[in-house]
Amino acid sequence: MKKFAIFCLCFLILATACQRDSSWQRVQATGILKVGLDPTYPPFELADGQPLAGLDVDLAEALAADLGVRAEFVYFGYDGLYDALLTEQVDVLISALVIAPERMEDFAYSEPYFNAGEILIVQQGESDVTEMADLHGRILAVELGAQGHVEALQWAQQLPDLTVQPFNSADEALTAVISDTADAALIDSISGRLFLHQNPEAGLTWLSDPVTVEPYAIVVRRDDQSLLEQLDASLKRLQASGELATITEKWLGP
Repeated sequence: MKKFAIFCLCFLILATACQRDSSWQRVQATGILKVGLDPTYPPFELADGQPLAGLDVDLAEALAADLGVRAEFVYFGYDGLYDALLTEQVDVLISALVIAPERMEDFAYSEPYFNAGEILIVQQGESDVTEMADLHGRILAVELGAQGHVEALQWAQQLPDLTVQPFNSADEALTAVISDTADAALIDSISGRLFLHQNPEAGLTWLSDPVTVEPYAIVVRRDDQSLLEQLDASLKRLQASGELATITEKWLGP
């Protein structure tokens, strides 16, 4: 009798857990993945009176197609994204959101799909600078007050002969590298890659090993683990097939 009672209790716990996390089944039943985003952050998402487009939009549509459903986009201001997810207005958030440990009490994050951290940009053909440690005795251009500026000042404490040269914008810092005023620039990967993508004649290249990590990920409600598992599996397939890289390069260049 005691064993039967324990069995019944375990069954009830399992049944309750399954009932609580019907997130993936719900998406399958409707055939729609409701995606929340802030459509004001190009190149990840932008509407601006035109059809919605951007890296996150292409990613959401690729994920939905891989999962056999259709992506439906719902717009929110940045400050309202998490509340919209928590109140079940959408199934997921795909909106250039950095993994935030302080939010993990209510939300869960997928594996990262993009690193928005700082990268080094040098002239094409530059072989002596492959990492920050190679900047001993050199000039590093940064955007004044940006994260790259903060990171560069920390490196300057380790490399006393490193000269950190601030500029008013990322474009000005990169122009300094083009004109040989600086040996390299430390810029966030979005600004840096966009500049290179839009100015292929500039003769610059970015070093693929990031200096800092700022991971963008998909967000779900904490209890929606079955949906999260499906999203992570789909991301892995998109990465393995090269489709994720193709989407990223479409908007930010190779």
